Amino acid sequence: MSDLEDAVEEFLDEADTVYGEYDQGYMDADVALTRLEDGVERLREQVE
Repeated sequence: MSDLEDAVEEFLDEADTVYGEYDQGYMDADVALTRLEDGVERLREQVE
């Protein structure tokens, strides 16, 4: 796999974890959005 493919897979895994934990009530919306935003930023860095 390429570095970009690895980064996308890592982001999607993290997003699944965030959604799951949010749905189960383990985190609030602000924390979930922050974690997703961090993942998007890391993904953007890989694309550049």
